[in-house]
Amino acid sequence: MVVFFSCKNSSKEINDFLADQNLPIGVAENINHVYKDSGRVTSRLIAPLLWDYTNRKLNPYSEFPNGVKIVTINRITRDSVTVTGNYAISYDLTRFSEIIGDVVVINHQKNATLNSEQMYWDQKEQYFFTESPFTLYTEKDTLHGVGFESDSSLSNWILNNTNGNFVVDNQEEQNE
Repeated sequence: MVVFFSCKNSSKEINDFLADQNLPIGVAENINHVYKDSGRVTSRLIAPLLWDYTNRKLNPYSEFPNGVKIVTINRITRDSVTVTGNYAISYDLTRFSEIIGDVVVINHQKNATLNSEQMYWDQKEQYFFTESPFTLYTEKDTLHGVGFESDSSLSNWILNNTNGNFVVDNQEEQNE
């Protein structure tokens, strides 16, 4: 005796089931995603593992449990910024990301490197910030503190609770 079973589920039913079970709708390994604008590469996302939770109704997101590397390229100033971390989560609706664990942000053109254990990235506003301890290395300075804000090119900083050795340029004062 042979019995055949058939089930027919809509993609909505499958998505709802995966969301109810807190399972990703997709899993990708060894991703290397290139973003382009008008035929020019603007950024690259590299990660060993991506869990896709975009089936969530209220707050869809993507999770990178084994780390992430993001390289952004500004086509006007020709500079690039690299962000790496051991874990990341990126929310689709708000375009807000959290990067955790050995976070390193490097502006290659300005030779500036920021290290922290946690960093938030507002992709809409192109803005980094953290309330965690950080170390900022520049060509002349090494600064330590707790609490950091900057544009995504790591150019304009707001530093909180800082200490370290840094050079103050008095040239403007001397010209006045």
